[in-house]
Amino acid sequence: MRSIWNGAISFGLVSIPIKLVNATESHTISFRQIHTEDGGRIRYRKVCELEDREVGSGEIGKGWEDADGTIIPITDEELSHLPIPTAKTIEIVAFVPEDRIDPLQMDAAYYLQAGGAPAAKPYTLLREALKRSNKVAIAKYALRGRERLGMLRVVGDAIAMHGLLWPDEVRAPEGVAPDTPVTVRDKELDLADALMDTLGEVDLDDLHDQYREAVEELVAAKAAGEAPPEAPTAPSGGKVLDLMAALEKSVRAAKQSRGEEPAGQAAAEEAEVRALPQRKSARAAPKRTDAKKSTSTAKKSASSGTARKTTSKTAQATKKTTASKSTSTTKSTSATKRTAAAKKTTAKKTPAKKTTSRKRTA
Repeated sequence: MRSIWNGAISFGLVSIPIKLVNATESHTISFRQIHTEDGGRIRYRKVCELEDREVGSGEIGKGWEDADGTIIPITDEELSHLPIPTAKTIEIVAFVPEDRIDPLQMDAAYYLQAGGAPAAKPYTLLREALKRSNKVAIAKYALRGRERLGMLRVVGDAIAMHGLLWPDEVRAPEGVAPDTPVTVRDKELDLADALMDTLGEVDLDDLHDQYREAVEELVAAKAAGEAPPEAPTAPSGGKVLDLMAALEKSVRAAKQSRGEEPAGQAAAEEAEVRALPQRKSARAAPKRTDAKKSTSTAKKSASSGTARKTTSKTAQATKKTTASKSTSTTKSTSATKRTAAAKKTTAKKTPAKKTTSRKRTA
C-alpha cells in the first residue's frame, strides 16, 4: 500500500518511525457531467476574477478571507514555519478505555506501518502494551495543513489510527428527538425484542452494495447496445398504520426471509407473537407516591372505622324499633284473636235460640 505520510510515533521518549497508509477505499459510483445534446464533457475552469482569464495550477496559492471580504495571502513557507510539534510526529498524549470515545467523533481510518527494521521492536512494544492494557492511545498529529486528533488501537497484528473530530466539532442533538409525549407499551417492546431476535446477527462480509452492482449492470448493457435490465418490483405490504400490526408483520416477514416459517403460517405466527410473555417492569415507585398511598390508606381506614360505628349504632336503633314494633304487633294479634273467639262463641249461641223458638211455635 502506498504511504500518504511519513513521520514517527512519539511514545514518551521512544520514537517509532512509521508510514501512514489509508485503511479504507471508496467504491462510490461517480459520474461525469456531460452536455445532453452532444455528450460533450462539462469541465470547470479556474478563472481569476480580476483579470477574467483562466490560470494554471502554478499560479494558484492560498488566502484567508477576512470578515469584510478582504483576502489575506498565506504561503506554504509561512505555514511550514509555524511552531507545530506534531508536523511530522504522532504525539501520544493519553491512554483511555475505548468506550470513552464517542463514535460520532470517528473520522478517516489509517494503518500505521513500521518504517523499516529499526522500528520493528518499538512498534511491537507499543502494540502489545495496547493489547494488555485494553486501552486506546489518544494522539495529536498534523495532516493536510491542520492539526488533528487521533485514536490508536490494535487491529490484528497492526496498529490502526482513527482520525477524530475535535469535541467542539460534534454538534449537540438539540431539536432532533421528538418533542411529542409518547407512551411505549410493554407489548410493543416485546414485539420489538422479538423482531431483533429474529433478525439476529449478520456476517458483515455478506453485505454488499446492490446499487453499485445495478449501476454496473446498466452501464454494461448500454455499452453492449442491449436494453437496460428491468428493476425488480419490490413487494408491497400495504400501508400499516398500527404500530403493533407493523411489528407483528415485520416479525413474520423476517422469519419467512430466513426460511424459519412457511409463508402460509401467518395466522399461527400472529398467535405466537400475541402470546409473548409480558415484560416485567423494573421501575420502582417513588417514595413520595408510597407516602401518598399510605396517607390515603390511613384516611380510608379511619373513614371505614367511622362508618362501621355509625352502622353499628344504626343497627342497634333499628333492632329496638323492630322489637317495639314486634311487641305491638304481638299484642295487636292477641287482641284480634280474642275478638275473633268471642264472635265465634256468640255466633254459636244465636242459632240455638232460634231453633228453640221454632219448636215452641209448632
